[in-house]
Amino acid sequence: MPQEKNAFKYLGKPRRLIDGLEKVSGYAHYVADLKLPDMAYVRLVLSPYANAKITRVDKSAAEAMPGVIAVLTAEDLPTRDRTITSRNSAVLAKKRVIWAGQPVVAVVAESEEAAADAVEQVFVDYDPEPAVADLMQAIRRESPVVWPNGLPKEGEDMASLHTQVVEGKHIDEGKPNNVHTNNHFTRGDVAAGFAESDVVIERTYETPVLHQAYMEPSAVVVEPDPLGRHLTIYSSTQGMYGVRDEVANLLRLPNHAVTVKPMTFGGGFGAKYGMFEPLAAAVAVTVRRPIRLVLSRSEDFLSTTPAPRTVVRLKTGAKKDGQVTALQAEIFIDNGIFSFGHGGIMSTLLAGTYIWPNVKIDAYEVNTHKSHVGAYRAPGAPQATFAIESSMDDMARELGLDPLEFRLQNVVEGGDPTGTNRPWPQDIGARQVLEKAREHPLWANRRPGDGIGLALGGWPSFMGSADATCRVDTDGRVRINLGIVDISGVKSGFVLVAAEALGVSPDDIEIVQDDTNGAYGPNSGGSQVTYTVAGAVHTAALEAKKQLLHIASEMFEAAPDDIEISDGHAQVIGVPDKRLPIGKLAEKARGKRGGPGPIVGEGKSAPPENGPGFTVQIARVAVDPETCEVRPLEHVTIQDVGFAINPLLVEGQMMGGTAQAIGMGLYEAMVYDDSGTLLTGSFMDYGLPRIDNTPRLEAIPVEVPSPHGPFGARGIGEPPITAGAAALVNAIKDATGVRVTELPVRPETLWRARRDTGEAPGSARRALQPDLAHGCFSPSRRG
Repeated sequence: MPQEKNAFKYLGKPRRLIDGLEKVSGYAHYVADLKLPDMAYVRLVLSPYANAKITRVDKSAAEAMPGVIAVLTAEDLPTRDRTITSRNSAVLAKKRVIWAGQPVVAVVAESEEAAADAVEQVFVDYDPEPAVADLMQAIRRESPVVWPNGLPKEGEDMASLHTQVVEGKHIDEGKPNNVHTNNHFTRGDVAAGFAESDVVIERTYETPVLHQAYMEPSAVVVEPDPLGRHLTIYSSTQGMYGVRDEVANLLRLPNHAVTVKPMTFGGGFGAKYGMFEPLAAAVAVTVRRPIRLVLSRSEDFLSTTPAPRTVVRLKTGAKKDGQVTALQAEIFIDNGIFSFGHGGIMSTLLAGTYIWPNVKIDAYEVNTHKSHVGAYRAPGAPQATFAIESSMDDMARELGLDPLEFRLQNVVEGGDPTGTNRPWPQDIGARQVLEKAREHPLWANRRPGDGIGLALGGWPSFMGSADATCRVDTDGRVRINLGIVDISGVKSGFVLVAAEALGVSPDDIEIVQDDTNGAYGPNSGGSQVTYTVAGAVHTAALEAKKQLLHIASEMFEAAPDDIEISDGHAQVIGVPDKRLPIGKLAEKARGKRGGPGPIVGEGKSAPPENGPGFTVQIARVAVDPETCEVRPLEHVTIQDVGFAINPLLVEGQMMGGTAQAIGMGLYEAMVYDDSGTLLTGSFMDYGLPRIDNTPRLEAIPVEVPSPHGPFGARGIGEPPITAGAAALVNAIKDATGVRVTELPVRPETLWRARRDTGEAPGSARRALQPDLAHGCFSPSRRG
């Protein structure tokens, strides 16, 4: 239902976060703030080895310490006979550990301090065995097999709910070692495509393991019913219904016996789908007391689900007239110890943003003895985009073509195939964001060697189903009950949707967070929440309005069509001096015998098709020719948002995703040694974008309405992270003439790339002059 912005009073107008004051003032309550009566505290013993047998656990010293309630191993829990098939079902290790950081023992005590002290007194004897820690070593035939009897399977891993995985043809013959899933996608004839190419680029692109780096470590509180009939889980989770189902399954409880109450969310970016809720629930059932488990930062790094390391061997071709011809790729994904579905989405985007007539993609999901990977904002998309956008830039240079015009010539539109051969929905905005980028001064006024690069990224976006309830109280307050977790400010958009439909101020609307006993909604991931839920909110508000107009028509003795609601009051159109507040109408409806009863509107939504979002990012960098340090100076994000329901929040999401993309491009990597031990297990070791190394960000929304999105809106959370790293690497190429094929681009990475191309450090393609004001080097024209 796309509409013009000027047709709305509230929609499309920037408005602050409805819970911003609570967060900035410290009054928001997180899981770690909860203190329930008789609550105990849990700390974990984590494995120091990536692959080892557990030969003995000595709990006696810990059990004898003051304040200790229980010291529990896997055999002490009700999940003792459940098969470990995923990170969520790996409650405590059984007989062996399979990644460094795996929980082995849970200590329960009367205080956090007592539990922490007792953990130090638990003695676990291990018999270490060779670990398979490196992705490219793991696929070799001589490498040990991580799962000799095959990866155990039982149901669906909750973490995979972030992505709607596309599977291709499975070919087992000749597949590399330690591959748990292999997908293959083809169209056309790649050999013939390369034969007719005038330029062929063949490179290998590598990205590291990445942590989502949320501010709030994983935390959960579980309160068991003393009679053993029910569990209440307080969690900062992105998927409360998935958590409910997983815990109920593992503990053999009916779903209705588990209630999940989502708390204020301190960041997740795809990582928080229920890793520790099953463990905490099993412990609470065992000790029959409320328990709280809050990880330290190092524990969170060791035992959660980061984004995978990837290696993409990519070969692309194009004709001298600029038409792309063929794409061939091998994708290797280090999924850690369990399975995940990055291969489908990476294949979708690798050969899905441009019209490749000939495609051959082999995607391999590989097991290693490392922590199970999971989703990280647009999982797989930044990695695939880094590879294809680097190749597109190099082909344009080899052909002597403008990089943006080369992309425009080949960019996909609605109905064109993705890399997995599924067609894109109609009315996608890939072309429009490129056209908008063409006009931007940073791109339009560039000169060769300025250190300016560009990249196109996309995200399919997902959709689910949802219901909403709209209640009008007698004081005029409107309450919208929803079953979603707000991780990005979506509630501050939903109040505008309801306000527009009802004709009341957004200040008079309250979003009520239901638990799993209330309204239903999709997981908060995949850029699907606003796209899915806003329609249900709108329908519920319109239904409530219909009821208000009916009762007003009786009171005004006028037809419902002759009545309007504005500023929270009902009035006959054209007669503004005779009006009633909607609270009075609700009071009348509630008290009238034989009347409509309370004003309650219900709405449902289930979009039939996804609304993909595309982005173009333009980066400007300076490179120190002596140290190879890269300093980002400007970064522009142009994104098709369909319709910006709340532009303030939309631009915030665009800038936040861009900042994370800059981190991926220049700073972030989880580093492991050869034995699978994590070497970067804290924020002191793990590089992140900071205020002093993040450039000025500019967000430019483009609105190409989605035919199925509410008011034309699209999902906006994932796209802005997809293209940033690729744009930075293309900018570095422009500044130095060196193609970097490994992320992050730290000084040593660029130094090695220069060495490997025969260009010594200090010999940049054009003079880079010191920018004394900023303490770095920048292109002389832009100082």
